[in-house]
Amino acid sequence: MATKPKKHADYKEVTYTSRHWVLLGEYREKAARIMTALESFRLQTLVHGSIARGDVNKNSDIDVFIAAPSSSFLVETALEKARISVSERLLVQATPNYAMKAYIEVDERTSVSFPLMHMRRVEREFYKFGGEVTLNRLKAGTRVAGVDKRLMLIEPTEKGHAESSIIGREESAAKRLGVSAETVLDRVHALLKRDEVGRTGVFIKKQLASDETFEMALKKLADENPAVRRRMR
Repeated sequence: MATKPKKHADYKEVTYTSRHWVLLGEYREKAARIMTALESFRLQTLVHGSIARGDVNKNSDIDVFIAAPSSSFLVETALEKARISVSERLLVQATPNYAMKAYIEVDERTSVSFPLMHMRRVEREFYKFGGEVTLNRLKAGTRVAGVDKRLMLIEPTEKGHAESSIIGREESAAKRLGVSAETVLDRVHALLKRDEVGRTGVFIKKQLASDETFEMALKKLADENPAVRRRMR
């Protein structure tokens, strides 16, 4: 069942169980292995979402992100050298205005992604909005504040986290997270719309052939699709 935004200003504190801490440690260890492999090739990485905030559950995804447009050859070589298997490779563009991204799926709940073109500020701040940590901070056990899909601000505490709705508190949430108010309003609008009309499809989602690079696939799409060409400029 999809997670729905909270439309009220609930505040509560959550205490993690010992099992929760163990699960968080396991997820972070897996993320660190992938990030270490990529950073050995000088690819600067971060992990975002519940892994960064700490509010994981058994269905949490491990999303490793390379913020700068990068060579897919380097990314895939780094994973191969570390013997990290790949199950699927996808080109994804959420909307015509968003940057095309490469997604390398390691398994059902683990992926590495990176943009294939420059991202706008709102796109880049999406990751900070949800909470992001670098490899060094991950290894240090750092947890950060971020907003989940319920539009609840998750703020780490010594025993777990505190959570409160950001609806009606968008400006203060933006200041707390160090992002623009535009980014917060954009995410609130998107998640509330999804709650009303259901999940909508992405603009482009293309699975790559085994002998196809991300750059080759992007060029082919750009040749065929004027919207993709415009976004590449």
